[in-house]
Amino acid sequence: MSSFDSRAREWDKDKMHMERSIAIAAELEKMIPLNPSMKALEYGAGTGILSFLLKDRFAEITLMDSSQEMIKVCEEKVEYHKANHIKPIWYDLEHKAYNEKFDVIYNQMVLHHVNDYETMLQTFYTLLNPGGYLAIADLFTEDGSFHGTEVKVHWGFEPQKLTEILKGIGFKSIEYKTCFEVKRESGKKYPIFLLLTNK
Repeated sequence: MSSFDSRAREWDKDKMHMERSIAIAAELEKMIPLNPSMKALEYGAGTGILSFLLKDRFAEITLMDSSQEMIKVCEEKVEYHKANHIKPIWYDLEHKAYNEKFDVIYNQMVLHHVNDYETMLQTFYTLLNPGGYLAIADLFTEDGSFHGTEVKVHWGFEPQKLTEILKGIGFKSIEYKTCFEVKRESGKKYPIFLLLTNK
């Protein structure tokens, strides 16, 4: 069982997870010209907190995660909210191709867990319809203390470097801003950026 599987049931009880998602949802609504016919993909959806905040803004939302337990929680929420346009799928996009197309792809705090994130950005590009939007919320570069240095993740990102990679793939206009700050009991603060680009 992965650490995400074991934490799935408790995930939504963490107040910070909800606050972070609310902040990101508010910025996404400002930055993307949403219309109700759009199809969205939340990659690394976890328990889908962000997508359930945005559920009335899209015609269809696919929640994709490689943690089976997280997807089970999503399925229960779909039933609870009677949100039949939200489709949770247990899927490992890092190792398997997917051939549906979307108007918007978004993720929060996911990219730093993706081993080969440049290939994943390329995958997002192929999954987007022309003119489609990609939104990434993640940590600015940090010292490894967010997860602890023994956990194998990227220590955040420099948005300017991500911008160069995205332009190299073919993405067009790119903007980013600080959208939230995770505050730990130690007093340490970790700012999070939201980066938006389109195909």
